[in-house]
Amino acid sequence: MRKTLLVGAAIVMIAPFLYMVSVSFMGESELLRWPPPLFPTSPTTANYAAAIAALPFNRVLLNTAVLAGCVMIGQVLTSAAAGYAFVRLKFPGRDGTFRLMTLALILPTIFLVIPRYLMIEALGWIDTFPGLISTELVSVWGILFMRHAFLMQPRDIEDAARLDGAGEWTLFWQVTLPLARPAVTALAVLAFMDQWRNFLWPLMVTRSARMEVAEVALARLHGDYAANVPYQMAAAVLVSLPLFLVCLIASRSVMAGVRFTGADARL
Repeated sequence: MRKTLLVGAAIVMIAPFLYMVSVSFMGESELLRWPPPLFPTSPTTANYAAAIAALPFNRVLLNTAVLAGCVMIGQVLTSAAAGYAFVRLKFPGRDGTFRLMTLALILPTIFLVIPRYLMIEALGWIDTFPGLISTELVSVWGILFMRHAFLMQPRDIEDAARLDGAGEWTLFWQVTLPLARPAVTALAVLAFMDQWRNFLWPLMVTRSARMEVAEVALARLHGDYAANVPYQMAAAVLVSLPLFLVCLIASRSVMAGVRFTGADARL
């Protein structure tokens, strides 16, 4: 019964994406029929050629890859360093800082958009990669995730390294971080996926077409070709394809990282 429910839920979640791919191969007139067809009667790739010409595919993907890649690296480094500090280091205000940080999770993202925008505008970083990337480099969720990962690690290896004269930086970089590799990989993949789908912040902080990322470019395409659904679906498939490949390749790593941090985690 449980497997049946899981399979049914999976079909419900996957069906819209499969229909998106199906519509991307249809002619514009096919969707005017009632009821709309599930599969194209005469598949065509013309929609993809038109979407590539309208979207500036190479530039949009490059911008999105730069954003997602830089933020992924930044969040892994800041989350791992902060997570280690909250678990292994003792400093004044540690517990209070951690509580305030966890409280920040309840704030809607929209509350922080205006202060972030004013800060970036004051720095003169509007419509630049520094403005696009800098405010995304720290993730509270990522810090909590890595904290759990370090909590799960036994201290025996660290104690042995301390006896050999290892300092905190050596312990962090050469001992605890390699042991937390499953969690680091999972965090990297999730951060990359999150930024690939980022829409609100890039929409606010970019102005020119040369700085458009995937979601913003798709929104513009939707406005330009609102009446042509197959064009829009083809563009959505093209933008989603790299993310789909990342999910396909890294799914096992994400599950391993979740299992690594999820079992008997202590707050």
